[in-house]
Amino acid sequence: MSASTHMAEKAYLNDEFINSSDARPLRLLAEYLEPLERFEEHNIKDTILIFGSARLISREEAEKQLNDAKKNGGDVAAAERALRTSRYYEETRELSYRLTEWSKSLSDTECRFVVCSGGGPGIMEAANRGASEAKGENIGLGISLPFEQSNNPYITRKLDFQFHYFFMRKFWFLYMAKAVVVMPGGFGSFDELFECLTLVQTGKIKKHLPIVLYGDEFWRKVVDLDALVEFGTISPEDVNLCHRSDSLEDAFNYITAQLTKHSIDCPGLGL
Repeated sequence: MSASTHMAEKAYLNDEFINSSDARPLRLLAEYLEPLERFEEHNIKDTILIFGSARLISREEAEKQLNDAKKNGGDVAAAERALRTSRYYEETRELSYRLTEWSKSLSDTECRFVVCSGGGPGIMEAANRGASEAKGENIGLGISLPFEQSNNPYITRKLDFQFHYFFMRKFWFLYMAKAVVVMPGGFGSFDELFECLTLVQTGKIKKHLPIVLYGDEFWRKVVDLDALVEFGTISPEDVNLCHRSDSLEDAFNYITAQLTKHSIDCPGLGL
């Protein structure tokens, strides 16, 4: 009787098992260990995190859309709005460029403050684009969604990630962040902002973490922290967890001053 030639399948090669609910802990662990290995390989410990809308476009694209709308009878009002809000794309791009150049100029320190975004289009693209144009490494922590395209092309290839679990992506957003810049955005940006504020307010984030709300007109219309103080749902000092800014110069000076004071001599501190 001949011996059986059947080869049993290894569990970690069994796609049906790996994608099952029983293997969810393994998938979660993979979204921790695989990014960790890449960050260690590139000696990345400190990031400047930039959030914002995926819908805001560059000035060049906005001007093209407006010309097309006028020429072909499109939605001129929407195109004009896109052109107005394109300032945030361009200012994100420039801020990211300047922060990357500043980080590269640091000497006698282990710190490199690497720009990190959510990896998608819009403000995220602008952040990665500015860092890339400054010839700096930059990170994109993408998320798999049914209605969004792949990550933007400006991310450093070895630091281009795609997550399945939002909370694992959020962990990596904040674990290495030493400063956060929040540009105008929608539900996703609000979710990330308020989770960040909650972790700082409750002391779960131990490190000093400056948070910049960029775009005075936008933030004063959509988030009224003073009203929360008025209703007694936050403390008066909680308003100071954010720094409001409406200029590149102010945002750049504030972030670099805060990083110089609080983060350059203590690299790698996590949550």
